[in-house]
Order: sequence, then structure tokens, then C-alpha cells
Amino acid sequence: MLGTQRDIDSIIFDLDGTLWDATKEIANSWSEVLIKNRNIIKEITEDELKGYMGLRLEDIAEKMLPDVDKEEREKLIKECGKYENVYLKKYGAKLYDKIEETLDRLYKKYKLFIVSNCQDGYIETFLEYNNFCKYFKDFECPGRTNLPKSENIKLIVNRNNLKNPIYVGDTHMDGEAARKAGVRFIFARYGFGSTKEYNHVIDSFSELLYL
Repeated sequence: MLGTQRDIDSIIFDLDGTLWDATKEIANSWSEVLIKNRNIIKEITEDELKGYMGLRLEDIAEKMLPDVDKEEREKLIKECGKYENVYLKKYGAKLYDKIEETLDRLYKKYKLFIVSNCQDGYIETFLEYNNFCKYFKDFECPGRTNLPKSENIKLIVNRNNLKNPIYVGDTHMDGEAARKAGVRFIFARYGFGSTKEYNHVIDSFSELLYL
């Protein structure tokens, strides 16, 4: 159990690897963009993309396209992100088990939020495609603020006057961001990453009902 769980007033979620798995769709959309580029013939695989999850787009670009100059790769990753939003609005992605029924119960008890290292429009795409807008009160990302995840968590906390939030994510970087923001961390072990540093661990999304 997450000690003093009764005082939790809000839950802030990571997105990829926590609420849904969009690796297949993102890999497909990015590959389309890169294959069309005359100077770069590269297809992104799901396994490669999973290794980038949790990073900011500019950091992904550096790892994914190390031989491309900085200006060009940042231009390409922005194109990838823009087309990714269009692609996901059309096709959606795989939600983790029992997401909707769990959110429907959680939002009646807690204020719910999303903070993810993504481009502007990505969280909105997730919410709109799945008709989840009603569940979440606010969200933030570096695509809007150009800030690291820890600072975006702080923005959500301060903007919404949260007293005892928790952050749910699936990577070591998520845990570090939560700690820097002064927020307790729940590790979603069913996601993409791994970590040994957390306040509580869950192996399925619905376990959040029993904090």
C-alpha cells in the first residue's frame, strides 16, 4: 500500500506506457515521414521506439538520427510529431486493460491530470480519440512549455492547487521527475521501462482503485 493513501487528492499520469501503447502507430507514422525524406532512408521499428519512450523529442532525434546535423534532425522530428498526431487521430492506439472503467471510477474520487514528454497536440489527440476529456482536468507537456517533466508536474500542481498528488509512470525518468517535483511516484510495471525507486508499484492499471 502507498502509506497515508487516504490523503491523496489527485493523480497525475504519464501517457505512453501508462495509459496506452502507441508504439506501433508512432513507428508507422514516423517511418512514413522519414522514408519520404530524400536524404534519410530509415524505417523505425517498434523495438527501437520503445527504447526512446520517456525522452523529449529533441533527445529522441539525437539518438535516432545521430549522423544528421542538429538543425535538420530537429526539423524532421517536428515533422514526425506533427504527422503522428494526424495519424493517431485517424487510427488511435492500444489502451491498457480496463482503462476506461478504471478512469470512470477514479475521476469521481480524485482530480486527474496528464504530464507527458510529448509534442503539443499529442495529449489532446489521446483525449479526443478515446472520448476521455471528461476525466482529466488539466494536462501539460514540453511541446507547450519547453520545460522538463519535473517542472511541468510542478506547473500542474501549482496551477490546480493540489495538496497531495501522486505521479504514475512507467520509467526510471518518470520517477526522477516526480521526485524532483516533490511528488510521490507509483511505478506502472506493466509499461515500457524499469526502476527500483518508487513509493508503490502496480502491475495493472486497475490496481489504482485499491491504493
